[in-house]
Amino acid sequence: MREIKIKTEYITLGQFLKYVNAVDSGASAKMAILDGQVIVNDEVEVRRGKKLRNGDVVSFDGIEYIVKNED
Repeated sequence: MREIKIKTEYITLGQFLKYVNAVDSGASAKMAILDGQVIVNDEVEVRRGKKLRNGDVVSFDGIEYIVKNED
């Protein structure tokens, strides 16, 4: 599992996928999310505006990420 640090209270799912370089564009993020390819906290997530906060786990393309706030 890869630990991804963010400086804000939350990051949206679409922004997150771009931030970790899992996709190359917002359009790619949108399609992956709408196609049901992204799992957040063990549930398929189809909202690209889903707010990810400290401790959330995202699975995409065989890789798991955990969101951590920078202290």
